[in-house]
Amino acid sequence: MLIQLVLLFTLVPLLELFLLIEVGKLIGTWPAIFLVAATGFFGVLLARSQGLQVLYRMRRDMMAGLLPGEEILDGVCILVGGAMLLTPGLITDVVGFSLLIPVTRSLYKKGAYRLIRVKLAQGMFHFYRRW
Repeated sequence: MLIQLVLLFTLVPLLELFLLIEVGKLIGTWPAIFLVAATGFFGVLLARSQGLQVLYRMRRDMMAGLLPGEEILDGVCILVGGAMLLTPGLITDVVGFSLLIPVTRSLYKKGAYRLIRVKLAQGMFHFYRRW
């Protein structure tokens, strides 16, 4: 796990930097800077919009006496997607937008559900109730 984190925090920024330099060569420095700034700006707007929708659905479910499990996972995806959009870089922007758009977010959620089921079957998660 530690090796994966080290690779993630070293290789991804290097790849992002390389890609930004190459895009800057193709379209120019200022357009590349504008592109990164624009994705951050529009990402914040999209994250806010999607976050408010999820909060509304959570509130609706809780008032109906339901647990908002699906909405919690949506909220986590939106939080991670928003954070990725604030990180300068084109790769993180693409992944961030894909986490904010409901159609593509559902693919991430399917993967998360699958991972949770595997971890539960392996006994990696433990749940305790207090009464």
